[in-house]
Amino acid sequence: MVNININYDGELRCTATHTPSGSTLSTDAPLDNNGKGETFSPTDLVATALANCMATIMGIVAERKGISLAGMNLRVEKHMSVDLPRRISKLPVTINMPMAEDDKYKDLMINAALTCPVHQSLHSSIDIPIEWVWL
Repeated sequence: MVNININYDGELRCTATHTPSGSTLSTDAPLDNNGKGETFSPTDLVATALANCMATIMGIVAERKGISLAGMNLRVEKHMSVDLPRRISKLPVTINMPMAEDDKYKDLMINAALTCPVHQSLHSSIDIPIEWVWL
């Protein structure tokens, strides 16, 4: 179990503190939802969590197999619904992999990304198309 403490700072901004480490991050409501858009919004963090989780789980699997993922990068786009209630509707992810498409570990990496805890936790109504770019 991990505790994260959230303080509402006013003006639609919050500060979160990761209790085990003391690290903090701020969120701000986006411009299109009455905020200043000066940092990540809460839904931006959901998108960020997805891509970071995929990369982390692929990294864990790669380390176990002695595979280098140096140069791997991911991009995620967050699309919000146009209807109410306001929600994340789509999170397209592009994964640039530093391995050949015919690499023997390709399927292992794909499975690692798709079974990351964040991907497994997101509601099935969120469209999560994944584009793999094998370098």
